[in-house]
Parts: sequence; C-alpha cells; structure tokens
Amino acid sequence: MRGFILLAALMSFTQTSLALDQAKVLKSLQSVVMIRGYNSSGGLAYGSGVVVEQNKVITNCHIFRSTSAPWVTRGEDAYEIESVQADRRHDLCLVTANIPFSPAPIGNSDYIKREQEILSIGHSNGTPSPITSSGVIKTTYNFDGGKVIRSSAKFLMGASGSGLFDTEGNLLGINTFKTPGRPAYFYSLPIEWLADLKKLPTETKFPITGKAFWEDEDDDKPFFMQMAIPEINQDWPKLEQIATKWTEVHPKDTEAWFELGLAQEHLNKIDDAKQSYLKSVAIDANNTSALFRLGVIAQTQGDKNSMSTINSTIAKIDENLAKEFSEMLGCNIHC
Repeated sequence: MRGFILLAALMSFTQTSLALDQAKVLKSLQSVVMIRGYNSSGGLAYGSGVVVEQNKVITNCHIFRSTSAPWVTRGEDAYEIESVQADRRHDLCLVTANIPFSPAPIGNSDYIKREQEILSIGHSNGTPSPITSSGVIKTTYNFDGGKVIRSSAKFLMGASGSGLFDTEGNLLGINTFKTPGRPAYFYSLPIEWLADLKKLPTETKFPITGKAFWEDEDDDKPFFMQMAIPEINQDWPKLEQIATKWTEVHPKDTEAWFELGLAQEHLNKIDDAKQSYLKSVAIDANNTSALFRLGVIAQTQGDKNSMSTINSTIAKIDENLAKEFSEMLGCNIHC
C-alpha cells in the first residue's frame, strides 16, 4: 500500500510538467523490486531490479559481487534467487526467482528522442519503497548493438539495476552508472541487450564477478564516456582532442561530430565548429543539439535566413523544442 501512496504523491508533484499515463506508470512502478544480500563482513548489500518476464528480473551484475545468497524483496516479503544469466561485460544480469509480480512493458530505443520526458524508478539509498525521479533524454550513444542512454533523471546508490521508463510506462533502459560529483551525467543500459542476455547459460553460484565496460581505465572507456568529464569541467582542449579521435575512429557517429563542434565553438574555431555540426546533422537529421548550436552560430553571424530554416527544421521534429529554440535566440516562433 505504501508504494501506491508514494506514487500518488509523486504524481501530484510531477503532473504539471510531465504528461503521465498514471495507470501505466503505476504498473511500471509495481514491476520494480529491491535485491538484497549479505556481504562477507555481514553488512547488507542492496540494489534494484525490474521484472521483465514471469519470474525474471533484470538488474546490474555489479550488485552481486560481494554476496553469496541474494534475494528479491518487496516490503517484508523475500524471494530466493534460484539462478542467474550474467553478461558481466555489459553489467546486466537476469535472475530467476519465484515472484508474484507482473513484468514491465518493454520499450524500444529506436523511438527515443532528445529532450523526451522520462522517469527513473528505483530504490535509491535503499529506501523500501521505490522512488521516482523525472528528467529528459539528453542523448543516446550507439554501442555494442544498442543505444546507451544519457538522461537528466537522477538515481543514487541502491538504484543500480533500476528502470528508466517513458511516460507511457515502457521500460527503456537499466540505470547503471553516473559521472562523479555534481553536476553529473546519468547513464542507462539499453533494454535491447535483454535479448542476448536471455541466450546466456544459467548459473547458480554467487558472487558474480567481472569488470564492466564502464569500469575500464579512462583511455579504454568508450569515447562517449571519455568525453564526459572534460565537457562537465569545460576543458575544451581536452574535449577537442577526444572528439577528434572519436570522429576518426567512428566517422559516421553523429555524437562524435557534435562533441567536436562543441569543443571547437568554445575554442572560438567557429568555422570548424559549423562544419562539425553540419556533419553531425548530415548523419542524423534529428540531432536537435547540433541544430541548436548551428542556430546560435547563425545568430552571431546575423544570418536570419539560416535561423528561420533551422527553426522550421526543429519544429518538424518537436514543436516544443522549436519554441525553446526561439526563446533561446530571443525571437518569435518563426525567428
């Protein structure tokens, strides 16, 4: 019952800014569970998970590194974990337990848009009832056959393995890691990886050990992770260095060209930045982040025709973003 009360309070808080389907989001909230286990020192380790099939819960493998007998829990009820399928490199584990909970509806990252409203639902700080955090999709990164999601929906320790949902209640990703400090970037693993996860062999022994890709040494991390700290710290020369290499290794990656353009723009290499943003848009015509920056450059150059064209292009993607673009540049909806 407490979960229903908590959701009602959260709905009243977020309803003015989010177009929520409350019934569907409630169903998604009921698919989120806590996973617990005692570590070798006797302390209690915990994380979150999402029911994705009957008796199946997806979560992060790293929450199982220090416990030999984990269990799924909701409120005062506990359910022994019988087995696990583990993709250690991608940090996704699919556990089997005899649980009475319904699965979350599965979404599709192909339909994710930048600035799309989303919800993060999990047991941050080990709270017994799941906590909901609202935010938007900032971008996605193509990686190993899926799209790693970066959003502004915050999650804390204890929410590893929790769900990232759209406002229709569809599961889009699994909340997994963040950059240190504040402000922070929050990353969710693509739910599309579940398909391959289900094909892995079943294991019955815990702990589950093994390093995930996001724990590699800095120079070995994916480029989208290498660039995060320089961007947050506004270290534009470092960002330019990383993004340049990124475009060389992955010349058809829209985010690589956007990051290079962002660094060049802040280093006052405006012509180079414009070309990088144009390459980003040529790869992905829906890259509104690049379109926004092209609009800023057009404004500084007094190019009203380009501003108007960019505004129209953004409006075809998202009317609300077009309004935001116009407000940012200090003009009306038609610029």
